[in-house]
Amino acid sequence: MIRFAASAIALSLLAGTAVAEPVAYDFDKSHANLSFSYNHLGYSTTEGRFGSWNGVLMIDKDTPANSSVEFTIDVDSMDTFWADRDTHLKSADFFDAEKFPEATFKSTSVEQTGEKQLAVTGDLTIKGITKPVTLTVDVTSIGEHPMAKKAAAGFAVSTVVKRSDFGMDKFVPYVGDDITVTFHAETLKAEATN
Repeated sequence: MIRFAASAIALSLLAGTAVAEPVAYDFDKSHANLSFSYNHLGYSTTEGRFGSWNGVLMIDKDTPANSSVEFTIDVDSMDTFWADRDTHLKSADFFDAEKFPEATFKSTSVEQTGEKQLAVTGDLTIKGITKPVTLTVDVTSIGEHPMAKKAAAGFAVSTVVKRSDFGMDKFVPYVGDDITVTFHAETLKAEATN
């Protein structure tokens, strides 16, 4: 009986250590960039970025499907390097930033598609309209940060979004409907709060 009890305790301890919890990581905003681009009249590519955003990232290295991410973007922080264009893009013709100041993304599934590649599907909400979007995530590096001396992970993220899906069909097809979104970031393991 004692031997059985000891075996049961040992098995329960092993089971407890085998099921790892996702770990919180903080975005290093000094080494991150959220940008987008679209075709203009077939002649050029216009680029821009969002300077203000926040994210909550949970990583399970052993079981990526348990990982998750939530993202909030301040639409008014858009910068296409031309003030008049920024004003127009923030108007009711496009983002209507005064009425809809934030865009959000919340993951619903994470699938490992390659040795260092993930497909992260989630709900993207722009102008109050929510659509499913899949992000291609390349894990550029994961390990100990050589300067911060703590766990770190780097990512290159990309997707293509149809702006007309979110009520922004002004000038389609002359101004591209397909918006290429890219996000490059370093993250560091968050400090324990307790």
